[in-house]
Amino acid sequence: MQAEAIDGLITEMHQALNTRLEMKNISNPAMIGIHTGGAWLAERLHQMLEIQEPLGLLDISFYRDDFSRVGVNPQVHPSSIPFAVDDQHIILVDDVLQTGRTIRAAMNEIFDYGRPASITLVTLVERSGRELPIQPNVVGVRPPLNADQHITLTGPDPLCLVIGESKHAARDENREQESANSD
Repeated sequence: MQAEAIDGLITEMHQALNTRLEMKNISNPAMIGIHTGGAWLAERLHQMLEIQEPLGLLDISFYRDDFSRVGVNPQVHPSSIPFAVDDQHIILVDDVLQTGRTIRAAMNEIFDYGRPASITLVTLVERSGRELPIQPNVVGVRPPLNADQHITLTGPDPLCLVIGESKHAARDENREQESANSD
């Protein structure tokens, strides 16, 4: 899925999220994006919704239940939540929801900062394979994928969704396409 189609999905997600916030009578939410793809998506939605609080960013690496399995040198980035979490309505944004483990880790980290009034989950892609009972409130697309397929958001500019046999293969495939297009 190329940039124009993703821009259309983001516009639809913005409208659905705006409607949800109005229905819940939430006027001043805060937003947190999960590193990396969720942060890219959150930056766009944050700007479109004109949220007053600065954008928060999470790297949930140390909160994952499989941290010991990812090896001794995971790429870890700092988390930043530049607002008070207590009693705040938070919009949590991720790129792809599959097992639910990333979202569980993100919520654990958020609760280390304080107790939010609510968390609204927004994801660009929802796919099968849930291992935890976590469901998004706003979804861009639900593509039918085989169990052996992975879908990866590449970016940040432009944002593209790539289907491959692994996340790394999808990213490599996207880089090859970009190189071919620039020649």
